[in-house]
Order: sequence, then C-alpha cells, then structure tokens
Amino acid sequence: MGYLPGAGVLFEFAVVGGVLLGIYYALFAMGLNVVFGAQRIINLAHGDIVVLGGYAAWELYETAHLSPIVAAVVVLPFAIALGFAVHRYLTPRLTKSADPETLSLILFFGLSQVFEAAASLIFGPNEHSLPTSALPVSSLHLLGESYPGIWWVAALVSIPILGVFLWLLYRTPFGLRVRAVMSSASEAATAGIESRLVSGLFFGIGFGLAAAAGTMGIFIFGGIAPTDGVALTITAFAIIVFGSLGNPVGTVIAALIFGVVTQLAQVYAPSWSNLVPYALVILTMLLRPQGLLGRRQRVA
Repeated sequence: MGYLPGAGVLFEFAVVGGVLLGIYYALFAMGLNVVFGAQRIINLAHGDIVVLGGYAAWELYETAHLSPIVAAVVVLPFAIALGFAVHRYLTPRLTKSADPETLSLILFFGLSQVFEAAASLIFGPNEHSLPTSALPVSSLHLLGESYPGIWWVAALVSIPILGVFLWLLYRTPFGLRVRAVMSSASEAATAGIESRLVSGLFFGIGFGLAAAAGTMGIFIFGGIAPTDGVALTITAFAIIVFGSLGNPVGTVIAALIFGVVTQLAQVYAPSWSNLVPYALVILTMLLRPQGLLGRRQRVA
C-alpha cells in the first residue's frame, strides 16, 4: 500500500478525538460498573438512566435556560436518591431468591421498560436534542487539527466528576467501607460496617454517574429518544467487561481504548464502527475473560 496523503493527520485526529471521547465514555460506563460492584448485578436499565439524564438536561435548559454543564451537577443528588430507593426496596428480594443473577436480569429489564415508557409518555416518542449554542464553547485547536467543542467540554465535565468519585472510593473512610463491602458483605458486617446502607449509597452513586453522563450524552450521541437505552447499555457493558467487572480503574483504561478504537474505525472503516462494542465483548471473552485488570480465577 502506498503512502496516503493526509493519512498521518487522520490518524492523529482519530487518536486525540478518541482520547477526548474516551474520557467521557469512562463517566458514561462507570455507573454500570459501580452498580455491579455494589450488588454483583448487571443494571440493564443503565442506558435508560443515561437517557433520563439527557431529558433532565433538555428540560432544565428549555424551562430555566440552565447550562447542561450545571445540569450534570443538579441531576446527581436526584439520581443518587433514585438509585438508593431502588436498592432499598427492590434488591433485598433478589438476595433472598434461589437464583439472584437471573432474577436481577428480569427485574432490571422490567425497570428499563418502565423508564422507557415513562420517557415516552412525558416527552413523546421523538428524539430530543439541544442546540450547540447551549454550550458556549468553540472548537478545540490542537496540533493543527480542529475538534468539536462538545468533545473537550464533555471531557472537562467528566474529569472532575470521575476524580471526586475515585477520591471518594480510594481516599476516604466511606470508600474503605465500600471496598470492604464489595470484597465480602458478610465479613464487612462482622467488622461492624452497615453493609446494606453502604451498598445502597454506592448503588445510588452508580445511578448518579449515569445521569450526569446523560446530560452530556444528549450532545455526544446527537440527541436522545426513549428507545436509546438498550443500545447505550450494550456500549457501557462492553466497556466494563473489557476493563474488568467491578474495577473502576479498569473502566477508565478500557473507555480510553474504546474511544480511540471507535474513532479509528469511524475514520478508516465507518460502515463497521457500530460493531466495535460487540467485537470488544467477543474478543474479551475469547482472549481475556477476566478483562484488562482482572485476575484469572483458579477453578480447582
């Protein structure tokens, strides 16, 4: 293959753009990994919570002219409260069942359908979007290339939220309790930790991160519709499986790689780019089932 004029520029654009989007994808997928870490269940309603976050940003901008950047902070406590309520009133029945994993999939699939139906009733079936003027930003000029303003704004919004979350998890007494519960809820309870309360709060934080991601997702995904939840859940699931289930640092690394690979696919093979999440899950299962930072478990 001969040298293609501008090939290096395209590669540079894909990598830098992929890193910017990868930072956002880390926030986007982190909530799903947090819920898994809190309760060892896959939240099939994750994408619907992202969608609800997008609708919240749209509603706050249309009614109060509130910037989606501010909306990312505003939705956090409400989504955390919603997640805490779900954990408190729904998940106890899962732990008492004979097959909690299967029952959790059914339960959260039903919750996904409830959120989707509620969004359709309230906002209608059509896609909603916000004008780019809702974010007073300009394109980012870097290394001779120009990148859409929403890419670096989404990255800048994601970094402090992820930073606070990781600080909370790894540098505070609450985070120490969370990690103890994640390791073994029964042993944590023996040590005097209120595992149900800690797990519920962490579960709620997972919902909060998903909703905060949704406020930027309305721009990143070109708009939101009630039926977008399933596809968004699949994308987030691919990222956390690639990075290792229950490992927040793995999610960040996997999201960065996912962002770059997706951008490279969109630049060099755009018709195949939508297959990236599915290919990522299949390759991870075949080559490294425990994920990037997971440890291989001895069977016998």
